[in-house]
Amino acid sequence: MKKLESSLLNMVLVLTLVAVIMGGLLALVNHVTEGPIAEVNKQKLDNGIKSVMCADELSVADPVEVKQMVDGKELTYLVYEAKDKDGNALGAAVESTTMGFGGDLKVLVGFDPDGKVLGYTLLAHTETPGLGAKADQWFQKGQKGDIIGKDPQEPLTVSKDGGQVDAITASTITSRAFLKAVNNAYKAYKATPAE
Repeated sequence: MKKLESSLLNMVLVLTLVAVIMGGLLALVNHVTEGPIAEVNKQKLDNGIKSVMCADELSVADPVEVKQMVDGKELTYLVYEAKDKDGNALGAAVESTTMGFGGDLKVLVGFDPDGKVLGYTLLAHTETPGLGAKADQWFQKGQKGDIIGKDPQEPLTVSKDGGQVDAITASTITSRAFLKAVNNAYKAYKATPAE
């Protein structure tokens, strides 16, 4: 087999062929993994809703999209109304995303029918391990920044800003972002149209 001549045209053709093959392989891998990733995310959300609503047996309505203006941007919140096995309203779980220290901080917050925080879970974050990542436990019942049972009608803020919630040590930015996500989730919950 004759060796290809090293010319600009040959180099461009070879690089184009390699790029097309690699692009095709990436598209194939994406297509193959798309379903399993979606299923894992759905399972994580289902488990999160049960966790934040403090109930294992519940029925969850299709999410209601609530759009609100926050800091000059229109944000969309997903509100999942929940009922117990007897059909009694438990409140709702609300997905809320804000910008934390390391990037987006996506929180799922459960509210009872009166608007008090039942529970929360972090769905996704890029906060610093060992610091901002502590938000998954820091604000839980019995912990230093406990927000469970609080009513965000008066927005929750960190004590450093004159509020009533202890910030994560050395992670005030993450703490503020987390509480902003909870406060925004509360506003979306209260703005949800009644069925």
